[in-house]
Amino acid sequence: MATTKVAVTIDTNLLAELDQLVAQQVFPTRSKAFQEALEDKLARIRRTRLAAECAKLEPQVEQTLAEEGMEYELKIWPEY
Repeated sequence: MATTKVAVTIDTNLLAELDQLVAQQVFPTRSKAFQEALEDKLARIRRTRLAAECAKLEPQVEQTLAEEGMEYELKIWPEY
């Protein structure tokens, strides 16, 4: 994966806590900790957006769309 160096300004206490985690080998480096934290946050945002969009769907309309054209197929499928 390609990486890009960026400068980040954070609270001094937050940095001290992060440095403790690096010292405890929870993360190998500050950079890796930031990368993992950002990936987690972005994944949560994507899930939240997906849930919000799904909440806008109308189940009856979606079912009708999913079943559209199924009537013909049901007639030609063999009985099991």
